[in-house]
Amino acid sequence: MRNVPTGLFIGGKWRPAASGAVFDVEDPAAARPLCTVADAGADDALDALRAAADAQDAWAAHPPRERGEILRRAYDLIHARIDDLALLMTLEMGKPLAEARGEVAYAAEFFRWFAEEAVRIEGGYAVSADGKDRLVVMRRPVGPALLVTPWNFPLAMGTRKIGPAVAAGCTMVIKPAEQTPLSMLMLAQIMTEAGLPDGVLNVITSSRPGEVVEPLLRDGRIRKLSFTGSTQVGKLLIEQSAQQVLKVSLELGGNAPFIVCEDADLDLAVEGAMLAKMRNMGEACTAANRLYVHESVAGEFARRLAERMGSLVVGRGTETGVDVGPLIDEAGRTKVRELVGEAVAGGAKALVGGEPVPGDGYFYAPTVLVDVPADARMMHEEIFGPVAPIIEFSDEDEAVAAANATEYGLVSYLFTENLRRAFRLSERLDTGMVGLNKGVVSNPAAPFGGVKQSGLGREGGRVGIDEFLETRYLAMPLS
Repeated sequence: MRNVPTGLFIGGKWRPAASGAVFDVEDPAAARPLCTVADAGADDALDALRAAADAQDAWAAHPPRERGEILRRAYDLIHARIDDLALLMTLEMGKPLAEARGEVAYAAEFFRWFAEEAVRIEGGYAVSADGKDRLVVMRRPVGPALLVTPWNFPLAMGTRKIGPAVAAGCTMVIKPAEQTPLSMLMLAQIMTEAGLPDGVLNVITSSRPGEVVEPLLRDGRIRKLSFTGSTQVGKLLIEQSAQQVLKVSLELGGNAPFIVCEDADLDLAVEGAMLAKMRNMGEACTAANRLYVHESVAGEFARRLAERMGSLVVGRGTETGVDVGPLIDEAGRTKVRELVGEAVAGGAKALVGGEPVPGDGYFYAPTVLVDVPADARMMHEEIFGPVAPIIEFSDEDEAVAAANATEYGLVSYLFTENLRRAFRLSERLDTGMVGLNKGVVSNPAAPFGGVKQSGLGREGGRVGIDEFLETRYLAMPLS
């Protein structure tokens, strides 16, 4: 921990908060402080914005190839330090080391992808309908951006925003989640080593996110907001962004259905369910929240899934052989305990798990529930924990209606061996993404995002950089 920066990163310099305040970063596996970091206030946030605004014009004019080369060097540096970054992530967030290494590698891929997109920002040229004008379309960076990232994927959610912003020529103020600031602080250090000019990336850590985010959104120098987090907070940020009419992209909550048809390959479906449910201990917006299984295979699927879930080893993520780490904090574990308790009181049965793990840390046993009532609260709220509720269905229409009966629309999972059914159901599912016979949809080369109250805009893929670009049209007469 001695080599990990713990200050604010503003204008290329590390500094304490103006007030000198700090806050604790907790180790969720032990329920005790890990270290302290600078606790920014509104003045610090505005200092960071000033640095970003001052650097914007020069950074926008920076050659695209060089912007891409900075991202590529950062990609290489991340891979060179993958073990250190993974350990840091495990300590502040809890996920097992193997999974943390996977996130670090995934996070780096966004830098490699957008390093290649930096030189592919294109415009257009056309002749007007009457032949008198020439129509020139140009793309330019939207301007200083505010990036707000969550705690569950503390590195990848940062690179997914920083990569396109750097490639597009936008400067940034980034506010990482107060639970997991260390990964982002290390990334800022890496970006400096990769040659990112001072002021392009500024990092403010704070235990009072509202106090630092709102003044930035109400300041006319911020022109873009990119936020990943809860729908409730996302709605508030939309309201605050309206005053300055900011360009906004939001990746919000999910309530992902996981549908297993009667013709599904059950081995593949169970494996997919393990990935879709247990990635990050179930603390993911993409986590399978409601498992709808055809009545003809529901019993066998539940038995196999319970066997797999029951075999998982729960413990501190730094220990060898551990599959499932702690939840992020006591509030998160309490919510999981309440959701399971309410479902069981309503008639659900736990085939495995169903209780917190005794001892230090915020551990909860991997759980499989059957006979879950349709009105159980866990069917309508994100569980954000290692709990898989299974519900039987009898036909396609019933499954699709249940899957779509939510305000969220991030991702669906569908398992079937019938090609026509696969297309038929995929087109009816009201989500931004569908995992067909696959339990993980995240990919830097693909557009990630949802519909309804799961957000606005897309991250990743060819369209990811568009969120940080504006379109300018030039009309030019020839005579």
